Amino acid sequence: MTRIHPRPTRRAVLGGAALTAVAVTAGAGTASANSAKGPAGWPTAFPLPDGLLPEGIAIGSRPYAYVGSRADGAIHRYDLRTGKGGVLSEGAAGRVSVGLKLDHDGLLYVAGSTGVARVVDSRTGDVVTTYQLTPSTGHFINDVTLLGDRAWFTDSLDAVLYGVPRGRSGEVTALPLTGDWVQTPGVNNANGIVGTPDGHGLIVVSSNPGRLYTVSLRTGRAREVALSGAADVANGDGLFRIGRTLYVVQNRLNLISVFDLDAKATTATLRRTITDPRFDVPTTAARFGNRLYLVNARFTSPQTPDTTFSAVAVPV
Repeated sequence: MTRIHPRPTRRAVLGGAALTAVAVTAGAGTASANSAKGPAGWPTAFPLPDGLLPEGIAIGSRPYAYVGSRADGAIHRYDLRTGKGGVLSEGAAGRVSVGLKLDHDGLLYVAGSTGVARVVDSRTGDVVTTYQLTPSTGHFINDVTLLGDRAWFTDSLDAVLYGVPRGRSGEVTALPLTGDWVQTPGVNNANGIVGTPDGHGLIVVSSNPGRLYTVSLRTGRAREVALSGAADVANGDGLFRIGRTLYVVQNRLNLISVFDLDAKATTATLRRTITDPRFDVPTTAARFGNRLYLVNARFTSPQTPDTTFSAVAVPV
């Protein structure tokens, strides 16, 4: 049964001990859990259904990718060994799926754009819980990461992060962003999100004008990360972290910027960039073995039921 939870109060209280229970590896999602390298015979690109309007991708410890649809909120599952797959969770009119992350217990946490976060069972496709985080208009629940006992969601149109309990029930925490955070009206601000290397905070990218911030889970205070070797991370979308290496997907630039973080994530030094002729506005990334898998959202192409889409893989 799906339970609708009301919009949470705007507060930011969370126990530090619980947060650090899954400290270092949680910031990178489930990437560290899978160590098998995809064999050379596995496809490095595979088609997605026409008109899917993909944006989010999640991978766990097994070779399956989960891709969400902006068209109707459906979740598709693909076998990375073959590139074959199909619908796991049916869509519905007015439903949207953007950023998503897969937990170790098989639950998918899905950013629903119009103020909504959903929890989906990755084995059955059933919607377990629905949280109404914000009003349906004037907000954009965009991306999500798993850290400690919560799934943290960004709102691209408001300076607030939302912490949804990992599991099937519990109270939502609203964490207003303060400190160095700059909220620019009329554009997407907070977008991709991951945990810091020490597991005590979050890293958030603001797509416009392209800044990285660390955020305290205790206070919501944001500190801008000093960039070395890059002026900005304009069009920053999905974030992915492996240890102290941060991958920033810059969607309309068709590139991934790879940064080395210092121990406290106060500075990010550009190590290299990844480009690929198959990139067509990639948005988010997930890892299996020695590959990053990305979906091409094709924002600069017509977004119609006949538009073709694909997922691609690049070496880590």
